[in-house]
Amino acid sequence: MKLVVFGATGGTGQAIVSQALSQGSQVVAFARRPEAVTAQGANLTIAQGDVLDREAVSKAVAGCDVILSALGTRGGPSMLVEGTRNILDAAKANGGLKSLWVSSFGVGDSIEQMGWFTRNVIANMFLKSTLEEKAEQEKLIMESGLPWIIARPGGLTDGPLTGQYQCVPSSAKVSLNRVQISRADVADFLLKNLTDQRWLGQAVGLAY
Repeated sequence: MKLVVFGATGGTGQAIVSQALSQGSQVVAFARRPEAVTAQGANLTIAQGDVLDREAVSKAVAGCDVILSALGTRGGPSMLVEGTRNILDAAKANGGLKSLWVSSFGVGDSIEQMGWFTRNVIANMFLKSTLEEKAEQEKLIMESGLPWIIARPGGLTDGPLTGQYQCVPSSAKVSLNRVQISRADVADFLLKNLTDQRWLGQAVGLAY
């Protein structure tokens, strides 16, 4: 399987790339700064480009089987939203490719699954703008008409790969006071669902 990874130089993106390579996949790592891609291997191709460049995105997606995105919000809302739009357009142009996305716990209905302190203090006071940007991104994905899975991890850590975490569907009536998960386990979830259909068309909360 050939994968293209956007946001490949961030912590989660690097975990996706390294785990995918270790599993024998061919990986195209899309990055503005190729030198920031830490992984190595014969199955790794680095595609230099900006996610706001439609042509560069389209070129990176061409010939791939699945798209994975760990784009963050550090580039501002225009980068996240317009970059997502470019990726989705490339997915449509290449036969309607499946895409898997990293969003965040607290987006959409998952805000109601957080404990009182996390919801009212952490999410609404400190993460409000980030969650709003990701909500706009999720809307584009959900309305794209393409096959997709959205992962909504809690607070990201640099902890180890455990393979042991909760997958919380958006319909679940829960209240989680500790919503944390390692970047390695987020990557594990995405890669386990490259071909699995269980969570297709769903946004899934991830936490320990």
